[in-house]
Amino acid sequence: MPRTIWSGAISFGLVTVPIHVVSATEDHSIHFHRVHLEDMARVRTRKVCELEDREVATSEIGKGYEIARDQVVPISDEELRDLPLPTAKAIEIVAFMPWEAIDPIRIGDGYYLAPDGQVAAKPYKLLRQALERSSRVAVARYAWSGRERLGLLRVRGEAIVLHAMRWPDEIRDPSSLLPPPVELTDEEIDGALALMDTMTRDDLDAPEFRDTYTEAVAELIEAKREHRQPPAAPEPAAESGQLVDLMAALTESVSKAKQSRGENAEHADVHEMPKRTAKKQPAKKAAAKKTARKPRKSA
Repeated sequence: MPRTIWSGAISFGLVTVPIHVVSATEDHSIHFHRVHLEDMARVRTRKVCELEDREVATSEIGKGYEIARDQVVPISDEELRDLPLPTAKAIEIVAFMPWEAIDPIRIGDGYYLAPDGQVAAKPYKLLRQALERSSRVAVARYAWSGRERLGLLRVRGEAIVLHAMRWPDEIRDPSSLLPPPVELTDEEIDGALALMDTMTRDDLDAPEFRDTYTEAVAELIEAKREHRQPPAAPEPAAESGQLVDLMAALTESVSKAKQSRGENAEHADVHEMPKRTAKKQPAKKAAAKKTARKPRKSA
């Protein structure tokens, strides 16, 4: 079992659920040490006092808040732990909401909430089943690592998951990043929808949903260990430098997506999209009629 990150209780009205918090995810990334390239010895970070110019022990290091360049206020872990907050040792549920009402950009890391002993089994199951039957999530407040946080509780299987959430003022306004106004045709939108249809999945268990970067790093390390050349990187596709025809790109993308799924991609037209030339034909006929009427008008 993963180690307990935090212990406390879920406060649900007058119902209290003692819980342990454990991480719900694992990091399988490959991590590197910093080394001196001449002799491969480890390079470590030293903690040095700027005034005394000497290395200090961990026991000599604490927290401080800089009010001015020459004034720092020390704050101890005990003072932070004893702050008069109702959420200091409890995850306090303050509201329930539909899952769809939560903007995913506000959702952070996930943690499993494990019931703490037999006394917590019944209220834990009560909260889990209430969340499941209502199809809602709980919004809660809790205090970790020297700050109060907003959290989201939801059901995953038989467990309750706590997601850290960002406060509203922590989300940046994206309006300055939006592209300039452009016009899209119905055919282009239909093309994008057709591409989405060919790329739709029911789960994320397909072979393409794997960490190819970590696999490549592992292969590089193995090649170096065996004193052989690592696999060559694929040549990047040459860029033409020309503007891409959006409809042609969509149609080709649908074709490639079907091929990757083993489907027949010979007829990869997007839905029943009319071709651009078909739309221009009426305009040409109208122009021809105008030319034919000119002699009669001058007569």
